[in-house]
Amino acid sequence: QVQLVESGGGSVQAGGSLRLSCAASGDTGTSYYMGWFRQDPGKEHEGVAAIDRDGTTSHTDSVKGRFTISKDNAKNILYLQMNSLKPEDTNMYFCAAGPLGRVRSASPLKPWEYIYWGQGTQVTVSS
Repeated sequence: QVQLVESGGGSVQAGGSLRLSCAASGDTGTSYYMGWFRQDPGKEHEGVAAIDRDGTTSHTDSVKGRFTISKDNAKNILYLQMNSLKPEDTNMYFCAAGPLGRVRSASPLKPWEYIYWGQGTQVTVSS
């Protein structure tokens, strides 16, 4: 089992930056891939970025060049550095982890590839 707790959300003006953090606890010694998602109410989670056990990353097209996912394996913390934020980035952001022992996914930005989810942190970008 893995528990995930996000932090770092907030309100910023367009063009600003935020860094989201996701602290993992539990069976963190077991390899798994992790990702960041965002979700509009009533809609499916949208994959934002993902990272596998070996550090290979994926970012959805709308955030490429602006957002960067990274992971501190020693501290078991996942990050999402968000720069040049736009009003359309406003959303609830969730951290997620894949099945224990599975180091990568063929579809790392798809929500059905993940089984552990955090509670989310709100990001609001004003114009």
